[in-house]
Amino acid sequence: MNSVRLTFLGTGTSHGIPVIGCTCAVCQSSDPRNQRFRASVLIEWQGKTLLIDTPPELRLQLVRAKVTHLDALLYTHTHADHIFGLDDVRVFSGRQCAPLPVYGMPQSLENLQRQFFYVFTETPMGGGKPRLDLRKINPLDQPFEAEGVPVQPVPVWHGPTPVLGYRFGDVAYVTDTNDIPEASLALLQGLDVLVLDALRQQAHPTHFSIPEALAIVERLKPRRTYFTHMCHDVDHEKTNRQLPPGIQLAYDGLILE
Repeated sequence: MNSVRLTFLGTGTSHGIPVIGCTCAVCQSSDPRNQRFRASVLIEWQGKTLLIDTPPELRLQLVRAKVTHLDALLYTHTHADHIFGLDDVRVFSGRQCAPLPVYGMPQSLENLQRQFFYVFTETPMGGGKPRLDLRKINPLDQPFEAEGVPVQPVPVWHGPTPVLGYRFGDVAYVTDTNDIPEASLALLQGLDVLVLDALRQQAHPTHFSIPEALAIVERLKPRRTYFTHMCHDVDHEKTNRQLPPGIQLAYDGLILE
C-alpha cells in the first residue's frame, strides 16, 4: 500500500457527543456526523496498521472499522480521553502472540505505567491484560520507524502539556493543541492532508478554536484539511457550509485515501 489510508475512529472532544444529559441541538441531532466518539485515528501505510491513541470507546471504534490486526500503537499524550481504552488492545497481543509495540514521549510512557499499573506488574492468573513493548520517542522532533513505517513526530503544546502530532509521508495528524512552535510548523510544510484540532468557534485555553485553526491552515497551505476534536457547539452541516474550499470537518468513520 503506497498511499496513506486514514480512518477517523473518533472526532469528538473529551465528553464525546452526545454529552451525557445534554439537550442541545447537536447532542439531539439525527445527523450521524454529529455523533462523535473521543478522538482517534487508524493509519494504514506500507502494509502496516498503526493506531493513534486509545480512547474510552476503542472497542466500539475498532469493531465498527472491522480492524483485525495492529502493528503498533502511537500516543499523542495521556489525557483520559486518549488512553482509557488501552485494555482493549489486549485482543491484538493475544491473537498475534507477541507484545504490541507502543510509541510515545518518555513522560507519556511513564504515565501509562502508573495509570495502568496492573499491565506492568505480576498479577494472579485469570483474566487478561495487554502485552506491551514500550518504546520511547526521544528526541521528540526526529524521525523514527514504527515497525518499518517512517514517522515524523511533531511536538506541539496543549496549554502547558506537551503533545505529539505525527506525520506519515504527506499526511499529518495534529490533535489537542493551541500552540504549534515554529520548528514544528516547518515539519508540516508540503502536506497533502492535514488533520488539525478545532474545538469550537470560541477561544479556548488549550485547544485551537476554528478561527485559530483556519489561521494555521492559511500558513501551511495543505492541499486538504480536516478538523477534528470538535465539541457539541459545532454542528457538522452548518459549520461545513461556512468553511473555505479545501477545508472540512472530519466525522467518525470517514476514510481518506
